[in-house]
Amino acid sequence: MLSFFLSDYSVVMKRLKYLLALLICICPTIIFAQAGNTSSSSSSSLFNIFLDGLGWGFVSVLQPCLYAMFPVTVSFFLKRSNTRAHGIKNATLYSISIVSIFTLLGLLVTIIFGTATLYQLSTSAIFNLFVFVLFVIFGISFLGAFEITLPSSWTNKADSKSNLGSYSGIFFMALTLVLVSFSCTAPFIGKILVDVTQHKARMAPLFGFLGFSSAIALPFAFFAFFPGLLNKIAKSGGWLNSLKVSFGFIELAMSLKFLSNADLAYHWRLLDRDIFLAIWIILFGLLGLYLLGLLKLKHDDHLPANHYGHPYLPVTRLFFAIAALSFTVYMIPGLFGAPLNGISGWLPENKTQEFNLEKLIRNSNLHGQDTVRAYSAPTVSPKKYTDILQSEIPGVQVFFDFDEAVAAARQTKKPIMFDFTGHSCANCRKMESEVLSKEEVSSILSKDIIVASLYVDEKRSLPDNEKYTSKFDGSKITTVGGKNLDFEATIANSNAQPLYIFTDQEGKIIQNAGGYESGVARFIKILNDVKDENKKRFP
Repeated sequence: MLSFFLSDYSVVMKRLKYLLALLICICPTIIFAQAGNTSSSSSSSLFNIFLDGLGWGFVSVLQPCLYAMFPVTVSFFLKRSNTRAHGIKNATLYSISIVSIFTLLGLLVTIIFGTATLYQLSTSAIFNLFVFVLFVIFGISFLGAFEITLPSSWTNKADSKSNLGSYSGIFFMALTLVLVSFSCTAPFIGKILVDVTQHKARMAPLFGFLGFSSAIALPFAFFAFFPGLLNKIAKSGGWLNSLKVSFGFIELAMSLKFLSNADLAYHWRLLDRDIFLAIWIILFGLLGLYLLGLLKLKHDDHLPANHYGHPYLPVTRLFFAIAALSFTVYMIPGLFGAPLNGISGWLPENKTQEFNLEKLIRNSNLHGQDTVRAYSAPTVSPKKYTDILQSEIPGVQVFFDFDEAVAAARQTKKPIMFDFTGHSCANCRKMESEVLSKEEVSSILSKDIIVASLYVDEKRSLPDNEKYTSKFDGSKITTVGGKNLDFEATIANSNAQPLYIFTDQEGKIIQNAGGYESGVARFIKILNDVKDENKKRFP
């Protein structure tokens, strides 16, 4: 390898120059975001979206229909070019064309739908059920039940254009790759679309697809610069099918998240937390058995054999099996109410758990001890929406309506914590599990703070006399979630979740505590600061 680099220093430098130029072309938004105000939450959010897209892109590269095309595509460019430099130039243009095609898709999504529409779409039952069905179909396809491809006429038409000698020919060859790889990339494109709709940044789809396409284009460019490395990568074969089947199990598991989103928002109670966990335990348990070779599917090859002809399990596959089975065992206590903080963001809300051993023990201890008095009984109790909503913070009585929370604050002279949350908000569940549910936090919230959990994706319709037109953006507010989201935009000029805003009883902001941060000590300090400030205002 070292001799390869030292054999021709000037050639290597030219390759590095081209590679640097390619990176600058495909990652301008990273440079822009980092060069600007790095403390800006919007820049940070967009950068995280880019990284999410990048991650899903690298996962897509490992799929058979993309991985197997590396040698063919790179060799094609090198052979059709008159000089080595010309081949590298063509490969670079090819990679940039891949980025352009996927990024154009992100741009079209942004222009057609816009930020507000994307968010409303992401919380709708139709969208979540569509993604659920999409993931199930592709998951079953990955397991080998059937093959999903675009019409051959599309790929043939694009492929015929790729024979052109101009730059347009290179572009159409990139388009051919995008179409041919549809069956492998479509599930991950769907995941990106879901991810970006959870962010309200207008440019989120553009950044997401830019990261995704960059991850796909980079390997093609890299192997074009260093074609000798093509001989050292693992050959395609049975291991790629095993990887595809593994992703099939994971696709099926991920699909439940989107069914859960709709289930929670509309209170169907089809997929409660314990049912969700039971299905995940079965899926990942089967994945572990499959990786051990104890479960065979239609297109699987036999395990490799040793010198004596006996099949054996490769070490890499063994470690993946250990990971899958360990995750399966980790989830089992969740059936009895264990919080499972590591995956709490993916799971349905704890209140949907039919049997919660932890809650039963906690309630038994409270009833059997005088410490129950540590939680002061509020003089004003919540009434609105308590038939459909429950607190996710143990030991804390929570209001679900702004007006009721303000009335309680004025009567008790306590500050208010407005907890802007959502049924499908992963970071909200993590914050509740890792911070708000801790005894030292929940005791302060119960005794000294009026807590209002305002669900921005709650689909219950408002009574006719409570419907109104938003002063913030002029939209018609007809649901409980729409009212809460409008209030968040008005009071905090934000529509991100989770968000914790502390106000006094008159509605004047004491502190904006931001969103998800896992530090318990940090949140306790915020609560104490809020209490002290409220005493100064209302001694």
